[in-house]
Amino acid sequence: MKTVTTTEALAAFCKEAATRPYVTVDTEFLRERTYYAKLCLLQLAIPGPDGPEGAAVLVDPLAEGLSLDPLYELFRNTDVVKVFHAARQDLEIFYTGGKVFPEPLFDTQVAAMVCGFGEQVGYETLVRKIAKANLDKTSRFTDWSRRPLSDAQKAYALADVTHLRVIYEHLAAELDRTGRAKWLREELGVLTDPETYIVRPSEAWRRIKTRTNSGKFLAVVRELARFREGYAQSRNIPRTRVFKDDALLELASTWPQNIEELARSRLLLREARRGEIADGIIAAIRVAQETAPEDYPKVPGTNSRLQVNPALADLLRVLLKAKSEETGVAQKLIATSSDLDLIAAGERDVQALRGWRREVFGEDALRLCRGEVALTARGSNVEVVGL
Repeated sequence: MKTVTTTEALAAFCKEAATRPYVTVDTEFLRERTYYAKLCLLQLAIPGPDGPEGAAVLVDPLAEGLSLDPLYELFRNTDVVKVFHAARQDLEIFYTGGKVFPEPLFDTQVAAMVCGFGEQVGYETLVRKIAKANLDKTSRFTDWSRRPLSDAQKAYALADVTHLRVIYEHLAAELDRTGRAKWLREELGVLTDPETYIVRPSEAWRRIKTRTNSGKFLAVVRELARFREGYAQSRNIPRTRVFKDDALLELASTWPQNIEELARSRLLLREARRGEIADGIIAAIRVAQETAPEDYPKVPGTNSRLQVNPALADLLRVLLKAKSEETGVAQKLIATSSDLDLIAAGERDVQALRGWRREVFGEDALRLCRGEVALTARGSNVEVVGL
């Protein structure tokens, strides 16, 4: 179990990887105590001349003087496919640290969904079903920032990229066989969009779940969320260390005007009742109070305001189930319940009506809405018939 601790050794491995058709990649990180994930370990594997037992290494990003620049250069090499499983958090680390996305990218979790393995299938399941192996999960909750790592921890980490080679080759072949490689490329577009990983303090309020759509209330939520996000980002601490969502909503309801009133909060952490955080809270509330009504946050329309045809929505659900069974693709990946309600209400700017989803489901859904087709039962199957 080779561990790379120098830039020179990493460059040598990446040079070798550049001669192979693909490289599998995984990371171990911590983010419980920071806003941005702290990369603690990197695992890489390439196919060897003797098949799936090719070279695999651990890279220690905490080693003094080690630079990930050789890896970023490999990521930019479009001749080598970069293979991940559930890549989103890994890509966030690389984009935040190096402003680079692996290209081309292959995510085995997304590919497995497209190939009919269900919604958000786990790595352990794919290892068992495709690689015909079992994972030792005893090191799952390791503190990956501590050194030295034990042999058991290293073996656990390497398993996340060694089995991935077999899984990738199987899924890539299946995508070629079924002609669904284009589906995968569409799904991966959001993962390589910088907007996916940029959190703007001014938009942080949209993540807060509230029970009211009052513009005045939401104005306070917006300013408190803006302050919290900016404070957490600038100090690289979790937003919950500033104050939690329940405390934010309490503050948005009580509007404390000074330190004395702030101290009455039941949910605010002790550290937030004084100093910079307390000053920031009070300042945010004052900004919200001075906001003109026309500048209040605008809440997107909800489905409850739409004129949903319930009978049509039910027919669309039957059609979706039939298409899911026909293609072997999870229903939620093709269309959500919200998508169906929007379509039944006459909306057409819906994800389920774009790209490969339109081919699989959307075209027939629109024909059903226009009364051009009907659904009929043939044995245990539901089929679409023209009218």
